[in-house]
Amino acid sequence: MGQTIVITGANRGIGLAMAQAWCARGDTVIATCRQPSAALLESGAKVIDGVDVSTADGVMNLQNALGETPVDMLYNNAGIMCSETVDAMDFDAMRDQFEVNTLGPLRVTLALLANMHAGSKVGLMTSRMGSMADNTSGAKYGYRASKAALNAVGKSLAVDLAARSIAVAILHPGWVQTDMTRQSGNLTAEEAASDLIARMDDLTLENSGTFWHSDGSVLPW
Repeated sequence: MGQTIVITGANRGIGLAMAQAWCARGDTVIATCRQPSAALLESGAKVIDGVDVSTADGVMNLQNALGETPVDMLYNNAGIMCSETVDAMDFDAMRDQFEVNTLGPLRVTLALLANMHAGSKVGLMTSRMGSMADNTSGAKYGYRASKAALNAVGKSLAVDLAARSIAVAILHPGWVQTDMTRQSGNLTAEEAASDLIARMDDLTLENSGTFWHSDGSVLPW
C-alpha cells in the first residue's frame, strides 16, 4: 500500500524528481511550493502552492490545506544558496538562508506533527557543506552555517521524536545537476532522487538522526 508523502520545494530540481518518482511508484504525493511549475502540475502530485517555509503564514497555508490528512512521510526539501565571501559579505542573505534552510524545515515539521503518527518519517535535505570536518574551501557562509544548524536541528528532532516513534534522516543529495549548482553536478536530479528515496525507505528508529550521503555513506559532522 502506498504512503502519503508531503514534500516541500517540489517545483523543480531534486524536489520535483522525488515527487515524480514517488508518484510513479504509487504513493500519494502532496507537493508544496511557492509557485508551481508546469512539470509539477503534470506530475500526478496534489499541489499546494503559496507555501513559503520561511514564513508562519506560508506554513499555515500548508496546515490549512492538509487539515487532518495523515502523513506517513515529510520530506523537507526547500532550500536556497547564496555566495557570501569575506570580501563580499551579505548579512541579509545569510538571514534569508537561515529562515529557509534551518527554520523552515523546523517550522514545517512542528506544524505537521499532529498529522504524523508512530512510524512516520521526516527527511531533512541538508548538505555536506554543513560539515565542519569536510570544510576545506571556506566561503558560502550563510549556506554552510544554515546547513550546519539544520544538522543540529535534525539531531535534536531525532532525539525528541523517538518517543513518538517518528524517525528523522539528515541527507546530503550529492553533487547534483540543478539550477542551484548551475548544472555542474555529477548526478542528475533523477539519480539523486532515487538514492534519497532509498535512504528514506531504509530509515528506522535505530538509525534515526544519522547524517548520510545519498549513496548511503555516513558523513562527518
